[in-house]
Amino acid sequence: MDYPSDRALLARLLAGEEKAFRELVATYQGAMRAVAFAIVGSRHADEVVQDAWLAVVRNLEGFQGRSSLKTWLLTITANTAKTRLKHNRREVLLDDLPGPHGSIGDERFAEGGHWLLAPHAWHQDSPEALLTEDELRECLEKTLGSLSELQGSVLQLREREGLEMDEICNLLQVSLSNVRVLLHRARLKVFATLEHFEETGQC
Repeated sequence: MDYPSDRALLARLLAGEEKAFRELVATYQGAMRAVAFAIVGSRHADEVVQDAWLAVVRNLEGFQGRSSLKTWLLTITANTAKTRLKHNRREVLLDDLPGPHGSIGDERFAEGGHWLLAPHAWHQDSPEALLTEDELRECLEKTLGSLSELQGSVLQLREREGLEMDEICNLLQVSLSNVRVLLHRARLKVFATLEHFEETGQC
């Protein structure tokens, strides 16, 4: 597959252009941290991302464009995080969780996991409009901070970074059914926060 925008950025990176590196970090740092956070947790996520950037710099000349630059960066991050856990691996057992279509609030979501009807306050189905209010921003940040590491990371990778479900599965080594459960539960918590804020004006 051809990635013309990646090719242009890669040429600038290989030429040592400092601005290109700043653009690369600004564009992908958040997604890389979400991947690291899901695998190693908050305590080591930043260190993993730093190590991943070092690996990116070391291997940049060997990047052959077989995948997008974003996929390559996130794969390096995932591999770096997994190496970090080599001697202290934790098991993620979610097979006993109910599926996303067997819990309270399921009527709000379509089969693919998207809202059937967006929350009333979502102007043009966009949560960005809500974030202009400081109080709501604080509520949402509190809710996002209360999510489990995997829930928060899956939500960010899907909603903010736009990754496909199978990409998230591959990066985090979690089954598709479990990714759907994690995403569904995270969305329910965000929806509940929005709904409560609309009714009370408080978190």
